[in-house]
Amino acid sequence: MASTRAAIRYAKAILDLANSKGVAEAVNNDMKSIVSAIETNEELRTFILNPTTKAEVKEGALLEVFSNANGVTKGLFRLLFENKRFEILDAIALGYNKLFDENQGVEVAKVTTAIPMDAALEAKVLAKVATLSDKKITIENIVDPSIIGGFILRIGDNQYNASVANRLQVLKRELSN
Repeated sequence: MASTRAAIRYAKAILDLANSKGVAEAVNNDMKSIVSAIETNEELRTFILNPTTKAEVKEGALLEVFSNANGVTKGLFRLLFENKRFEILDAIALGYNKLFDENQGVEVAKVTTAIPMDAALEAKVLAKVATLSDKKITIENIVDPSIIGGFILRIGDNQYNASVANRLQVLKRELSN
């Protein structure tokens, strides 16, 4: 689901409310579970995006699915019901997670590899990445077999491409000149 300016405004408002109530971390965990549920469950995603399903039915279903959610998160469901904006729930949750991480001084390092990283390799990458940034780093592993081997590291706006596919592309350009 596409991120919208409205979703960012909702995310900022929810973060401000959660911070004022001292429950920002609990709401962040709720938002992570919402993102995970919507990404992994096609039925839930279709249900939320279905324009023919009434807003009160969507609110009731979300309150049932996320019954353990914090009161602030449940308040978001109520707000989305009143404004009939359930289609941006995923974008709001993603925006909240990003804003929360920024607020906590956490930066996400995206590491693209051809195969999933094991715990030992992830620890090595985390140790190396920690020397490049003064913020607390979390690693997100993206698996893309098309890079053949090696890795692509992205921290913020900086990218280091040490993939085999990139090296082959560079070699191809050099040989064609």
